[in-house]
Amino acid sequence: MRRSHDALGANPYTEDKDTGELRRPHHVDLKTGMYKGRQVITPKKD
Repeated sequence: MRRSHDALGANPYTEDKDTGELRRPHHVDLKTGMYKGRQVITPKKD
C-alpha cells in the first residue's frame, strides 16, 4: 500500500493541434504562448 506511487509512469505528451509539436497537457505552449485556444503569454523571439 505505501509503495503505490512506484507505479506512476512517465509524463504523457500530446501533439499540439496548431504546431504539431509534443507538449505536456494542461501546460502553456512556450513557443506560441497559447493555452486552451487563447493567448496567455507573449512568445519568445529567437
